[in-house]
Amino acid sequence: MKITKNAVVGLTYELKISKEEEEIESVPFSVEVRDQEDPFYFLFGNSGLPEKFEVLLEGKQQGENFNFIILAEEAYGEADDELIMALPKNQFDAENGFEPGMLEEGNFLPLVDENGYPMQAKVVKDLGEEILLDFNHPLVGFDLHFDGEVFEVREATEEELSHGHVHGEHGHQH
Repeated sequence: MKITKNAVVGLTYELKISKEEEEIESVPFSVEVRDQEDPFYFLFGNSGLPEKFEVLLEGKQQGENFNFIILAEEAYGEADDELIMALPKNQFDAENGFEPGMLEEGNFLPLVDENGYPMQAKVVKDLGEEILLDFNHPLVGFDLHFDGEVFEVREATEEELSHGHVHGEHGHQH
């Protein structure tokens, strides 16, 4: 079966990232490896990943290799300064499930948006009474280098299609 809209796709891959600054391309470095012990599964057409990622995988079959680069502007774009904001530090106390060590610069805080969806913010700086957080995607501004294999392709079940995500061993458990 080929990868098409509404197929369940399982991938193994290594993701490396690089950044171009002042005409100098950085050497790609590895940030994620999904192997056969922990493949990445998603519902094609509803992955939430950059559109170019799915475009480059469409039509591939189980066992087929892939190797491509998605430039920053087609991946997560450039950083948006409006997504960097100072919030009162007292919002991140033990009563709300936060421990002091979680607020150290460089850490990512697990948060939930107003609709109940998980999100994260990077701690940029402790400003005393406030904490400066960056809500940009962690891979914003980076070129994404994918090298992997299509591990599995199958038809999505009616339940998966109605819920918009993969169920079962490699997906969401209800």
